[in-house]
Amino acid sequence: MRYLKLIFILLIMMIGAAFAVMNAETVQLNYYFGVQEFPLSVILVAAVAIGAILGVLATLGSSLKLRRENMSLRHKAKIARQEVNNLRALPIKDN
Repeated sequence: MRYLKLIFILLIMMIGAAFAVMNAETVQLNYYFGVQEFPLSVILVAAVAIGAILGVLATLGSSLKLRRENMSLRHKAKIARQEVNNLRALPIKDN
């Protein structure tokens, strides 16, 4: 399994290197405070990274809410299990 991960990482790195070589031209990046020239591959990788970060931040709130709800439900299940065990330990009274 470790070798498979290593091969996968090396494959991704080779694809990334080929991508950088194929998109080595410099382009102007116009932003509010000025203009800079960067290689096209750097701008594309930065755009993908910023998109990934924004996607993680967008789902972070709902993920934390679900995690908190999961903890609450686990706590309630633990209390219910303890209550059932306590009821099973009580002796049965016949009339």
